[in-house]
Amino acid sequence: MWIKEYNEEAKIDDDINGMISERISLPASGLETQRHSSAIRRKIMILGTRLDGLQSIMYLLGSPCKTEKEMNCHKDMVANLLSKANQMASVFNMSNFANQDSLLRPETKVDAMSRTVGLDNSGLVGLQRQIMKEQDKGLEKLEETILSTKHIALAVNEELDLHARLIDDLDEHVDVTDSHLRRAQKNLAI
Repeated sequence: MWIKEYNEEAKIDDDINGMISERISLPASGLETQRHSSAIRRKIMILGTRLDGLQSIMYLLGSPCKTEKEMNCHKDMVANLLSKANQMASVFNMSNFANQDSLLRPETKVDAMSRTVGLDNSGLVGLQRQIMKEQDKGLEKLEETILSTKHIALAVNEELDLHARLIDDLDEHVDVTDSHLRRAQKNLAI
């Protein structure tokens, strides 16, 4: 199962590299380039989140490895992918990428490790459930923030629509006034 997860993350990394290669052929700016860059950023965030989950599986549930050498190899594989993801994030100025753990879970990995000391399998599962509840609360707060931002964006959009209609009305009144002015000038010339 762990190798399958790792292979999926490695495939996402390959996809991102392919998207970055495609980006070179796009114009330096423009809507298409912005959308492409946004898609790359999304993929990088997904990769980071999934790698974090993969590390959590290793630390919280124990490694599927049979030997210490295998465990170190798996840690190195994940660390290598995480390093690549961090490099790609820095290229796209994703300064919050490195801090994504602190957004959803303020604890550090060392804290998580110290919480697992002396726990048996059922204790680890209980701890994992508790951590998941904490993450769910963090996600709920994030959802509230996003919904609030959405409502603000909708209100701004309505205001912009109103201003666009007012400008159109003003333009129409200017056209009418201009035609009246031309007619009056024509009458004066006669």
